[in-house]
Amino acid sequence: MNIRKCTRKYEAWLARHTPILAADLRLKHQHLAESVFLFFRGTFYRWAQIWPKLCPELARAPHLLAVGDLHVENFGTWRDIEGRLIWGVNDFDEATTIAYTNDLVRLAASAALAAQEQRLRLQVDSACDAILEGYSDSLAAGGESFVLSEKHSWLRQIAASKLRDPVRFWKKMDSWPLARAPIPASARDALEHLLPEPGLRYRVVRRVAGTGSLGHHRLVALAEWRGGRIAREAKALVPSAHYWAWADDCAPEIMYQAIVSRAVRCPDPFVHLRGKWIVRRLSPDCSRVELADLPREGDQTRLLYAMGWETANIHLGDAATAKRVRKDLRGRRRGWLRAATAKMVEKTEQDWRSWAKG
Repeated sequence: MNIRKCTRKYEAWLARHTPILAADLRLKHQHLAESVFLFFRGTFYRWAQIWPKLCPELARAPHLLAVGDLHVENFGTWRDIEGRLIWGVNDFDEATTIAYTNDLVRLAASAALAAQEQRLRLQVDSACDAILEGYSDSLAAGGESFVLSEKHSWLRQIAASKLRDPVRFWKKMDSWPLARAPIPASARDALEHLLPEPGLRYRVVRRVAGTGSLGHHRLVALAEWRGGRIAREAKALVPSAHYWAWADDCAPEIMYQAIVSRAVRCPDPFVHLRGKWIVRRLSPDCSRVELADLPREGDQTRLLYAMGWETANIHLGDAATAKRVRKDLRGRRRGWLRAATAKMVEKTEQDWRSWAKG
């Protein structure tokens, strides 16, 4: 099945699970043609379809609850219940039960494609080694959250320097268009559930963002509360594309809340699954660490090591399977991650060239 037929079939399946914004979906199609990295980010459904075929031995590795659509721009900061700044994976839209190797290969493949476009400045082999070392060390240690206070000063300096200017942040929010169509009652309920007090007046704007989820409804409630501004976002979720590719005969589940609850991490208290809406707070210090702005190659290697470690934090949510993962990992030949990454990158590039031609 070529990439265009694959996309048509996936989007037809998607429309059975959530209302689709046609204009946003057309915009997504345009973005996919702009670069192979954006194409990679926006086509997890294609990865889910071809991954077991291209890497069958890896796809049979121990299965656990994994991120699925893991990539280098899927990490950011938030505040935990104590108000501490935390760094880690911040998007679990495609969470599913899959081989643990999926997350590692996809993360490494995203690093390889980012390096091609100079978003990263290091060799692919070095990226694979750093990810795998961080993952293995975290498994051995039982994991640990990235609390950017007493520890991880190098990461705190990077993250703090990229926290968004509040003035610019709220100016951008004000530029988003009002939501004109009737707002689903389930979306209003989800947004109001996360507001700091009942009866608070707010206006709802429409947000166009993301790559993989572009085309889904994203609604943001903006309000004034006790001397300052607040924002809450509700994004429509669907089950992981893994179900479409390989398990459409079973009842698909949205696993976002399950994976967040089980992982070794300090959760964001403002992230909740309400029906088929994922609701969260938007604020200047909930932001992504931009790869292109890292000043030194050493920082990038350390960051990929941290990404590998955080990946294990997620996988350690399934303690029984984590033991089998450690055993499986010890038995793998040296260079397995590099070889699988090269294979998946090559196929992604082929698909992108085909898409861009059209």
